[in-house]
Amino acid sequence: MAAAEEPTLRALLRRRDLGLTLVSREDDLPESALDRSLRWVHSSDLEDPTPFLSEDLALLTTGRQFDEQGDIDMYVGRLADRGVLGLGFGTEVHRSGIPEELIHACAARGMPLFEVPYRTPFIAVARAHSEAIAAQAYARRSWALDTQRALALAALRPHGLDATIAELGRRLDVWAGMFDAAGALLSSHPRDGVEPDVLDDLGERVIEILTRGLEAGQSLTIEHRTFTLFTVGRGGHLRGVIALAVDVLDAEARSVVTSVIAMAGLAMEQSEQLARSRRRLHAQLLGSLLADDPGLARRVLGGLPPAPMIVAVAADAPAGPLTDWWERHRSEHGTPFFLAESEDGVTLCLSAGDEHLLDEIAVRFGIRVGVSDPEGYDAFSRAHAQALTALRQQGERGAVRYADTVGSSILTALATDEARLVAESRLAPLREHDARTGSDLERSLRTWLEHDARAESAATALGVHRHTLRSRIAQAGGMLGIDLSSFPARAELWTLLQTARD
Repeated sequence: MAAAEEPTLRALLRRRDLGLTLVSREDDLPESALDRSLRWVHSSDLEDPTPFLSEDLALLTTGRQFDEQGDIDMYVGRLADRGVLGLGFGTEVHRSGIPEELIHACAARGMPLFEVPYRTPFIAVARAHSEAIAAQAYARRSWALDTQRALALAALRPHGLDATIAELGRRLDVWAGMFDAAGALLSSHPRDGVEPDVLDDLGERVIEILTRGLEAGQSLTIEHRTFTLFTVGRGGHLRGVIALAVDVLDAEARSVVTSVIAMAGLAMEQSEQLARSRRRLHAQLLGSLLADDPGLARRVLGGLPPAPMIVAVAADAPAGPLTDWWERHRSEHGTPFFLAESEDGVTLCLSAGDEHLLDEIAVRFGIRVGVSDPEGYDAFSRAHAQALTALRQQGERGAVRYADTVGSSILTALATDEARLVAESRLAPLREHDARTGSDLERSLRTWLEHDARAESAATALGVHRHTLRSRIAQAGGMLGIDLSSFPARAELWTLLQTARD
């Protein structure tokens, strides 16, 4: 915040020209009793002036109301309850010195009591405080103008949004952070100003506010840290949130924050336009790479991840946050990458040495990623096809490698949705017969094939006589229209059984 002296009771007591003297013992007063901001200075000799007073002011009196043997303790109690921050007693005007009862009553209530000497008129005290308010207001306006200039210069630097947020944090002397629409922290100052667990909770609150479409400043407390949040953008186009680790902002500080919100909104809108153009460009470059020709991409981008490279495809992935994560990682660690969107999903190309990062993003974003074998750019289309094959295998979220998916059987790679549909249609007569009669022809066929079409060992495994098994095999072959005496027919049947869903 700006270094401007607050108009407080302590500031009045420091004015040598007023000659005010604190009668109360400062050590006996509540903490910061002399440093609370004074709204005004008023004078009154009424026995009960509280109906005409506002809170957070200092009251001056000559004590004329005490001549009627008024209850001084009750008088001070009413002032304290009304929120009066200090009581000034004008001596040698109506009575000499300050009544002991008043000193004790103020001490009991924690009310600062000070003496106003005869030579200092009450109007001089009020005028001095008014001047302090005006000086502070001028200083705050000057601070706001200077801060606006500093923020405008920061916005012109490289990474202008980051520089603007950092300048805002320095000028307000608080932690300042910028969150994107996904709740991710884009920039902050100081970097380690908020604990990681508090930042995680703050990010969740940001997502909640953006989801609800709130535009007004929101104050919230997380683990005894108070934050004020301001949305960037309007209506259905909220682009992010600026968070400040502060509870209350005065008018000048709010005007500064408002200007930063406007600059951030403009910067993010421009960034989104650039991102859209970049996505279109990268989609065209992906088409060139899929033709196994990296020349155009190298000329446009200035380079590609060094070979051998791997290709990864992520379906249903958040392309914007994913791109932001890779950009931040590249700026911090120098990790080259290529990213493009297509109908198949988000395609990533990176050096084989950085393959471990795919496991990290799969966990971070809760997505499934198909990963190719290492290849050269002259085999980019093959690597892309491998990544798609790995992606389409059934399984949990995470990074799925092509080498793992085809290592067990070629049938795994051939088990597409279309192949499963064909297999289930071919086996339908057999399955309907088993369901209708309670027979076990399909399991008998599977067991027979697993035992290399040897009836005796398969019958033993099934717990039936070999003649019974031979009868089942002949019946099943007739239903399926397959002569199971030949190897090609048995191979086709095994493929059908492996491909169809159980």
